[in-house]
Amino acid sequence: MNFTRWSARFPGTQRRAAARTEHAAAQAKRGEGAVPAARGGRADPGAERSAPADDHPADPTVSGTGTGTGTGTGPGTGTTPAQRTGVLTAVPSLDELSAREVLGRLPALVALVHGPEHRVAYVNDAYTAGFGARTPGAPAHEALPELGELGLLPLLDQVQRSGKPRTAKNRTAPGGGSSYTVTCTPVEFPKTGGTAPEAEAHHAGVLIHLADVTDHAEAVERLRASERRQREAAVTLQRSLLPQELEQPDDLRIAATYQPGGTEAAVGGDWYDVITLGAGRTALVIGDVMGRGVRAAAVMGQLRTAVRAYARLDLPPHEVLQLLDGLAAEIDASQIATCVYAVHDPNEGLLAYASAGHLPILVRDEHGTVRRAADPTGPPLGTGGWLHTSGTIALGPGSTAVLYTDGLVERRGEDIDEGVAALERALAGAQGTPTVICDRLMRALGVDADHDDDVAVMVLQQPARSGADAELFHNAALELLGGIEAAPRARAFAQGVLASWRFPVELCDLGVLAASELVANSLQHGTPPMRLRLRRTDRRLIIEVTDGDDHLPRRRRAEPADETGRGISIVATIASSWGSRRTPGGGKAVWCEFALPDR
Repeated sequence: MNFTRWSARFPGTQRRAAARTEHAAAQAKRGEGAVPAARGGRADPGAERSAPADDHPADPTVSGTGTGTGTGTGPGTGTTPAQRTGVLTAVPSLDELSAREVLGRLPALVALVHGPEHRVAYVNDAYTAGFGARTPGAPAHEALPELGELGLLPLLDQVQRSGKPRTAKNRTAPGGGSSYTVTCTPVEFPKTGGTAPEAEAHHAGVLIHLADVTDHAEAVERLRASERRQREAAVTLQRSLLPQELEQPDDLRIAATYQPGGTEAAVGGDWYDVITLGAGRTALVIGDVMGRGVRAAAVMGQLRTAVRAYARLDLPPHEVLQLLDGLAAEIDASQIATCVYAVHDPNEGLLAYASAGHLPILVRDEHGTVRRAADPTGPPLGTGGWLHTSGTIALGPGSTAVLYTDGLVERRGEDIDEGVAALERALAGAQGTPTVICDRLMRALGVDADHDDDVAVMVLQQPARSGADAELFHNAALELLGGIEAAPRARAFAQGVLASWRFPVELCDLGVLAASELVANSLQHGTPPMRLRLRRTDRRLIIEVTDGDDHLPRRRRAEPADETGRGISIVATIASSWGSRRTPGGGKAVWCEFALPDR
């Protein structure tokens, strides 16, 4: 320990320091110098080492005292230039400086107030330079209006009552002026008399120290502005990658919403999409990239684009996730994503789905009972080495299903199952259109503008139609056993059904021709069992033929001499769209659609 530093605190040290200062001044007056001649001239290097320690005791009031630590400016000498030239530089001790001298030399703004009205006792030069001269003895609310503008007058009262210091950070003067960090410290003035409590309160004061932190505040504001710009860019990218308008299938009513996290949270990679597959079937997808910022949004955009491409293949849900799993690892091996891919088939009244580490789909039936979609649930996308499987859940007329990301149900300090249970309760009581239900679920789960995570929610309803609306939706099917009589039976069946649905003659003729060509193609290239299905909605006529062979047809150019190979080309020419897919139980389905004229 350096006892020189602490010697000023020992009893009698201050008197000895004063005596040494007077002795040094007398020597300087006689021209004797502050150090012996031999030491100043360094005639005998060994004399300094052999001199008694009491000849020159350590003095905290002397600048550059050699202590053997090599802190002097001479190389290895431990002495100052003043010592080498024989001149002693005296530094005043703290006891020799008045409080006014100390506070007056501070670059920070300092003011001293006293009494219950905080009357001005002192302001230093920096304070005067910053705010102008102040009248001593005047109350602070009159003499120091800048304190009121900075909101410090209540702080002065609090410090005076509690007797404890308080600090207020980054207080900015009105009009965009300087910023200050203000420290208010209680001070007791010497009492001049009186024993009443009022006298003590009168002599209690507050020392106000204002440190100018304008540069720091401006740097912080620039940083915040940069973060805001980056966040706005990420949010813009995120929203631009989401569907600007959801596709609305004939048999479903769908609404979705996306809520980015609050201003303190980075934008995540939540996304959703609705994809019309044809033949009345609809793909629904929702996912969450486990990351933040622009990178997560970019990965999300790539996955969403890939989902739309794979959906056009009309694959089962688990095969779509299998393809996405490999793609996610190629995009960025350090980021994984959860996802649910589901396909709604109105003919079956089912929602087929596959999940990659995502939260379960919730379905409320027409009676208000809420069910969770059971397993299978595989690991998130990008982990690899897993074979995903598909499951089904009923979605009949009057049912409502909800797909969502973890931001809706996950809370700090709570199990996520509690959040899912809260969502079930909210869904059981939520009524209205899908848009209304989305809003009610968000409010019920406490999602607002300051929520700490991104939230994506999709609500779909299978309407329970009745009356005139129900007359616009019909199904008809015919089982075909094969043989030469299958084609005539199919044509006669289609003719009768389309006529009963009161379609125009031209549309009836096109429908019969398409049904005949699809059945003929199935008879030639497929295997039993075969089925012809006709379906009408308020927007289109759908014709579909299924058989037991899983080889998908393709459109090809037939040569003039060929007797076959023109069926699919004819269907593609007369219909609005056509397609084919493999069915879950084996076999295939080939379909085409005709747009109905506006009613």
